[in-house]
Amino acid sequence: MRYYEVTFKTTPCTSIVNDVLCAFLGEIGYESFVEDEHGIKGYVQQPVYDEAALNKAIASIPLENIVISYAAELMEDKDWNEEWEKNFFQPIIIGNRCVIHSSFHKNVPKAEYDIVINPQMAFGTGHHETTTLILEELLNANLKDKSLLDMGCGTSILAILAAMRGAKPITAIDIDTWCINNSKENILLNQIDHNITVELGDASSLKGRTPFDVIIANINRNILLRDMSRYTACMHKNSEIYMSGFYVTDIPLLAQEADNLGLKLIHQKEKNNWAVVQFIMNE
Repeated sequence: MRYYEVTFKTTPCTSIVNDVLCAFLGEIGYESFVEDEHGIKGYVQQPVYDEAALNKAIASIPLENIVISYAAELMEDKDWNEEWEKNFFQPIIIGNRCVIHSSFHKNVPKAEYDIVINPQMAFGTGHHETTTLILEELLNANLKDKSLLDMGCGTSILAILAAMRGAKPITAIDIDTWCINNSKENILLNQIDHNITVELGDASSLKGRTPFDVIIANINRNILLRDMSRYTACMHKNSEIYMSGFYVTDIPLLAQEADNLGLKLIHQKEKNNWAVVQFIMNE
């Protein structure tokens, strides 16, 4: 099957703009994405490529003051699994404790936790600093028999690792139907679907829920600030919440809102200017 490689230049070129663009492209059949310094490259099968649908998707993106341009090129036919393996989706190894890889990777190092995913989308595979930061937090957290919410689950690798580490039951929620379908596929690949429920929705769907012991929210600063009160509404005393998707300079703003809602800052960590924070419910 031949593919179109569509190169998107995004202005401003930020993780938020690129992630939202990928979500909209996924809805019209784009299968994989690679981030670069100017934006992203998207890959779609030749029969699926539709310039009118593409322009409509870009026009529908609900972000202000952004400019997105693109150029499409029909690529030669080749073994795309091999291309992913060689160039795009390399296994992610976190110490000797966790390895994330595709089913087509060979000679993967042995690790305590082995996660297999379908690499249809570069974002959410663990390559981004924010995902890696939360993976590292989960590897060091006590999750045994704790109920867990993965808010903005993406490919659900965080929920999958949490399940492997004993968390149950787990609820994974995302606003994107592509992410929901890909999450279900990845959960089945790892044979742990009995511990994870995947749902389509946003933070408004949390109203009236039984409190969670642990919440993960790897989204972005503005959504975290907007929805933090909804997260805390489904937490009990000593519930933990891990948040990422923002820069180190954003921590004071998030910490102030967290303090207003009865959360106590326990821990923070950074990687290439991206941050993860852990709070505990104090009230």
